[in-house]
Amino acid sequence: MNLPLYTAVLGAFLIVLQVILMLSVGLHRAKGQFIGNGDDRDLERKVRRHGNLAENSGLFLVVLALLEIIAGQTSWVLGLCILFGAARLLHAVGFSSLAGSHGEDLTGARKAFAGMRAMGAFGTLATALGAAGAIVVTQV
Repeated sequence: MNLPLYTAVLGAFLIVLQVILMLSVGLHRAKGQFIGNGDDRDLERKVRRHGNLAENSGLFLVVLALLEIIAGQTSWVLGLCILFGAARLLHAVGFSSLAGSHGEDLTGARKAFAGMRAMGAFGTLATALGAAGAIVVTQV
């Protein structure tokens, strides 16, 4: 049986990113908004950035690990790992400013942050479909 080593490294990267985003939320909450977001758009953005990573990473890691067990440590699996990690990082950076989350134009930064967020979202979609498709193809 092939051990999913590429997936394990991606998982480690995603855990570090998740902890960074969790700390961002926690430090913001330490200012006094312990439940909900209290109409604080900055806190809402941080909570969604953290939650979006959690929503997308778990299932992807499971599917990718299954693909790596079935197909082995192929360049296709490695590519999916790299692309997914890059996509999630781009999404987190794109969501790190109100320009990227709420469309506020902070000195013209809106396009850059919104673009990174969109590339992260589409990269996540592409790698998820790529992993699912690869499993189907390897089993046909």
